Amino acid sequence: MRLLVTGHHGYIGSVVAPMLNDAGHEVVGLDTFYYEGCDLGTVEFPFEERRADVRDVGPDDLEGFDAVVHLAALSNDPLGDLSSDWTYDINLRGTLHVAQTAKEVGVERFIFFSSCSMYGAAEDDASLDEHAPLLPLTAYAESKVKAEQGLAELADDGFSPVSLRNATAYGASARLRVDVVLNNLVGWAFTTGRIKLLSDGTSWRPIVHVEDIGRATLAVLEAPRDEIHDSAFNVGATAENYQIRDLAEIVHGCLPECDVELAEASYSDPRSYRVHFSKLEHAFPNRRPVWTARAGTEELVQAYAENGLSEEGFHSYRYTRLKQIRRLLDEGRLDDTLRWRPRAR
Repeated sequence: MRLLVTGHHGYIGSVVAPMLNDAGHEVVGLDTFYYEGCDLGTVEFPFEERRADVRDVGPDDLEGFDAVVHLAALSNDPLGDLSSDWTYDINLRGTLHVAQTAKEVGVERFIFFSSCSMYGAAEDDASLDEHAPLLPLTAYAESKVKAEQGLAELADDGFSPVSLRNATAYGASARLRVDVVLNNLVGWAFTTGRIKLLSDGTSWRPIVHVEDIGRATLAVLEAPRDEIHDSAFNVGATAENYQIRDLAEIVHGCLPECDVELAEASYSDPRSYRVHFSKLEHAFPNRRPVWTARAGTEELVQAYAENGLSEEGFHSYRYTRLKQIRRLLDEGRLDDTLRWRPRAR
């Protein structure tokens, strides 16, 4: 299958796109390269790479592909807080522009990387499946909800969108990000000797390893179209729902010399949700997630050690999306629409 993978230069994309290529698919990557050079180790992609903004792609960019795997987005809530307009422009309008253009040129499948964050908040005893109410609390989550709705309107006999509602990602990646919860907790512990919680730790989150996201993507691509047409799947494992303080204890178990501490301004995060993943598990029993938080923590510790992650590096722009975008803006390399200025790359 010939695949256009948008956002292949990002944290998840830099793991998933090579997995798709290794599985025998013909992959072409497309990215705006916001995070070029923000690497942990060496990043080499064994396939064609194209430099483009998803908001500006045309029919020629999408001709000849069997599927689009759409990861490109301004990913996470702090970036949404910086400017909700940018989040809606890229995550919503950009997504639907790519999808509409893909449909017009005959691309049959569109795999959208959505998010479990759209569930927002739930009762502690609730375990949410794909039919649960969507209660987005942030611009990022709302952009994913509206993008899913727009994709559903495009679905027809010739165009099959699928939404992968990924749990919070974790795991080692050459394009590391430490602004996701488990990577962050391990980073604090490894570089400072402290496991620092930025909330009271009571909120619930499902988490999923980046490689398990890749497994789910392969499963959907390999499934008959009529089995996945215009559907959504929560991506993760039901056993991998944790309170943040439980994740801190897992990190402490791997790095027992570290202290666990709450931030001075401790607060209760309103985003709290446990998610059920039985639909994915039953539909694709051969592509079930294999990673656990404990194994992922051990992997992260090893990756941080092998690449010499320092406290200075941990706090730098290299591994935090908001800091990198602010840096590019401050240096005048991006304009007020988050497009590259001419000759600035």
